[in-house]
Amino acid sequence: SGSQPHSGQNTNIRLTLPVVCFVWQIAMIILFGVFIRYDEESDAHWVETKAHDNITSDIENDFYFRYPSFQDVHVMIFVGFGFLMTFLKRYSFGAVGFNFLIASFGLQWALLMQGWFHSLDPQTGKIFIGIESLINADFCVAGCLIAYGAVLGKVSPVQLLVMTLFGVTLFAVEEYIILNLLHARDAGGSMVIHTFGGYYGLSISRVLYRPNLHQSKRMQGSVYHSDTFAMIGTLFLWMFWPSFNSAITDHGDGQHRAVINTYLGLASTVLTTVAISSLSQKTGKLDMVHIQNSTLAGGVALGTAAEFMISPYGALIVGFFCGIISTMGYIFISPFLEKTLKIQDTCGIHNLHAMPGVIGGIVGAITAAAASESVYGKQGLINTFDFTGDFKDRTVLTQGGYQAAGMCVSIVFGVVGGAIVGSILKLPIWGDPADQNCFDDEVYWEHPSHSGVQQPHDPQAARPVSPYSMLCLTISQKSFVIC
Repeated sequence: SGSQPHSGQNTNIRLTLPVVCFVWQIAMIILFGVFIRYDEESDAHWVETKAHDNITSDIENDFYFRYPSFQDVHVMIFVGFGFLMTFLKRYSFGAVGFNFLIASFGLQWALLMQGWFHSLDPQTGKIFIGIESLINADFCVAGCLIAYGAVLGKVSPVQLLVMTLFGVTLFAVEEYIILNLLHARDAGGSMVIHTFGGYYGLSISRVLYRPNLHQSKRMQGSVYHSDTFAMIGTLFLWMFWPSFNSAITDHGDGQHRAVINTYLGLASTVLTTVAISSLSQKTGKLDMVHIQNSTLAGGVALGTAAEFMISPYGALIVGFFCGIISTMGYIFISPFLEKTLKIQDTCGIHNLHAMPGVIGGIVGAITAAAASESVYGKQGLINTFDFTGDFKDRTVLTQGGYQAAGMCVSIVFGVVGGAIVGSILKLPIWGDPADQNCFDDEVYWEHPSHSGVQQPHDPQAARPVSPYSMLCLTISQKSFVIC
């Protein structure tokens, strides 16, 4: 099941994929050995640190503040994004499996790249990692998984690994520029994660344009059970998005406020998404594509302003308009992008990430510029926008300008970086599928129903099994079980 003889294009990755996986993983081991160390709160010397700093309890360790949020974000990365992309009728293995692969590589490379830019100790030359480093690495990977959505079903796993290598590198640079040099605030990543990831993926998709993709049109749709599985991804993302937007905010009021604002914005988005989806059909029926994706747009758009004093009704307003704009994007803008701009966006990341990410950047800039001492209090203003050190004299109007500049940086890095990486991925060496074989798991996966192996007769095997009886989900505040 490696190559497709009838396609005229070699998709056998028996050599390239193992070589890339082995070489890159060995490189990670070497680089981690040279650079990565435990930080003081995860090192065995924590006992001495407690005594020196007069800390009386282990509960002061950052692990106990951050781990619940980390767990939620981790579920979003591996289960939420993975299952959201299973809507294609014949590409569920590729959606979940390749998501698993590139996230596992990406988080290792992200710990190094973000460490070099943000936490390299100048005296020792080491990167000290803790629980917050793991959350930031997951955030970095999220940008690459968003980009994957634009090229879903049209690229090989080797191309995805290359895309992730460059994507994480670009992410670390633009994140450093936006958060450190411009000192913009973007706790939930409307600009740094969603805007960058969205335009990075769209730009790559444009460079990899396939004029004959219609030959795979039969595989591009969904079926009843694939849409249901994708909805599982939606619900995981929707439930845990408040954790995503609040995971690295300051302890206390900022984190509390980020959860409330995201919670409300997401709820508001659902109603307007359903309304526009129904209005778009003459029969008034709902489109599952809209419900799977546009219901999440409010969480994306509140990424920047979640920790600001946007007010509860303000969060509802942002969610209200995002549901409308995102759903309209699927109805009108996606066809325009494909026909006019030749951007084939498999998952519609422009409508779920790129466009709401830009809205989030604008909302963040306006909210920052409109901030005042009467609303935040003097110390609250300093704390929320981190007006300390080199930035102690910055005004809120100036901060609003830098927030807008940060959004522009993320767009430029996404578009230009995506164009360059797309050109590399266009080289005929990566084993990508032919136009007529896109969106099909059989190109890269052993398929149970087409493996050619005669299975022993089992009377139970003849009994039709519902996919839902194979998937039992138990969701609690902290954990999930997939049986």
